[in-house]
Order: sequence, then structure tokens, then C-alpha cells
Amino acid sequence: MIQENKRQPKIVVIGGGTGAFGVLTGLKNYPVDLTAVISMADDGGSTGVLREEFGILPPGDIRRALVAMSHSDNQLMAELFNYRFGQGGLKDHNFGNIMLTALERMTGNFEMAVERAGHVLGVKGSILPVTLDNVRLAAELEDGSVVNGESNIDVPRHDGSKKIKKVFLKPEGKINPRAKKAVLEADLIVFGPGDLYTSVVPNLLIKGMREAVSRSKATKVYIINIMTKWGETNGFAADNFINTIEMYLGKSKLDYAILNTKKPSIARLKKYEKEGAEFVETKAIMKKPTLIMGNFLRSSGFVRHDPDSLAKTIISLI
Repeated sequence: MIQENKRQPKIVVIGGGTGAFGVLTGLKNYPVDLTAVISMADDGGSTGVLREEFGILPPGDIRRALVAMSHSDNQLMAELFNYRFGQGGLKDHNFGNIMLTALERMTGNFEMAVERAGHVLGVKGSILPVTLDNVRLAAELEDGSVVNGESNIDVPRHDGSKKIKKVFLKPEGKINPRAKKAVLEADLIVFGPGDLYTSVVPNLLIKGMREAVSRSKATKVYIINIMTKWGETNGFAADNFINTIEMYLGKSKLDYAILNTKKPSIARLKKYEKEGAEFVETKAIMKKPTLIMGNFLRSSGFVRHDPDSLAKTIISLI
């Protein structure tokens, strides 16, 4: 069907972190008009330091998206963007984060900095911050206590067994006009995978995002995580992930949900068990969204989705 269209289908991936990286890596190899809408809630590590010292929007997840969507024949450039300094005053900083900060200072505009970096890496498509406002993520736990900061939710310093009741932004932020336009014009919108409360949901908290998704005529797909995460999704099954997304996006907005059913080997699961993570099972079959179940597991290494398998399935939905 893609070959029959005079224009390339427009796909928008909404998320952040390593989850978005995997989806973008797979989809960039297809003849599609690809846009990544990236969360601006990150405040940990190198990103957090640069946010505080330079007042810049968080560059970390943007950097990952740039590398994922790079078509440059120069692999060294992609590796350079991900290079992390191990000592000195730049210890723990990524080269790509520093370069984005420098480009923002040179251009006076974060979006322009991302575009310039995209030219260097040979990116085809668009990478857009979900908001241009300086937002901060917070979570209310089941006992009523509040955890401030994405990094403190991501790696809990509190009792991680306490469930998250809701997450919110303070201050709030409004949707980037370019991100809104991309969502409204999309043929297909992909949410996730990625840390539910710190990479995916923060995008849905932005003022105007929920309304834009509702107005969009695009097919909407959610990719369910393979593993739960301690402090965020303890004990979650597939339906818990879907119900949480719908709590922020709205009921019956999703058309499809992609679920991996291939369980990793015991050896691969050992590391995750030590971190309190479990394999995500299917406990209930839902009428909507339509579940697409299959083996989407990467064959080795970290327990993550296989980019090629995901992309092939996503493309089939256009």
C-alpha cells in the first residue's frame, strides 16, 4: 500500500528514552514521513545538570532520537553523539548533550539546534520537543505523598513498592505548535514503548496533546512494555498499561496495542529480577484496542523490543 501512495505516509512516534529509540531505529528504514515527538520531562544525569546550568530544554532524549533517526554513513558521528566522558569536569556528560547546548546558544533556539544537529547526523524526518516550556514532572503516590522530579520517579529514592496514583506537571506546559500540527496531520500515531510514567505519559500531560490526538484521524497504536519497572509499574499486566494510557489519553482512543508474548530466557531475566522487574503477562483480552500479540523480543542483550519486528508490524497498520 505504501508504494501505491503518491505521498509518504506520515507516522508520529510519541515517547522518549530507549523505547522511542528502538521504534525510530526500525521505522527509519521504511519510505515514511517520520516525526518523533519527544518528552521534555527528563531532569537526571547530564541532562539535569545542563538544564540547571544553562536553562536549556532537556537534550538527552532528543539526542537519542537524533542517533536513532540518523542516516549518516559515518557511524563514527553517531557514536560520538553518544560518547560519555568518564573523567574531568565533563564526567558523565554526553558529547551530544553538550553539542545541543552549544547549538542552542549559537542559534538562540532549541528547535533550531535540534535541526542543525539533525543535518550533521543525516536525519530524515523531524524531531520535535513536545513542549517548549520548562516543565517538571511530579508523582502522587497511593499514600498521598508527592515525589518531585522525573529522575526521582525513574529511580525511586522512596519506597518503590508504593503505587503511583497519578503524575502531573508543575509548572504545566502547552503543546509545541509543530508537534500539534504533526499529530493532526498524521496517518498513524505510535505511543511508547518506554517507562510508562516517565517517558510516555508526560507527553500526554501537555496542554493540547489530548485534544490534538482526539481530533487526529490517524490510526493510534500503543506498544506495551515487555517488562515492568520497579517504582512505576509493579505487578502490571498488559491491561494495566492500556488502562493507564487511557486514563490520560481518554477512553477508546487507541485502535491497536502491540504486546510481546515471547518470554525471555531465565538467564536474561535474572538481572531484571534483582531490579524488581517482571515479564508483562496478558490477564484480560480487551475488545478495544485490538491486541496484536507475537514475538517482538530482541534475540539477545537487554530485554527490549526488536526494532525490525516492531517496524514491520507498525507499517502493516497503515
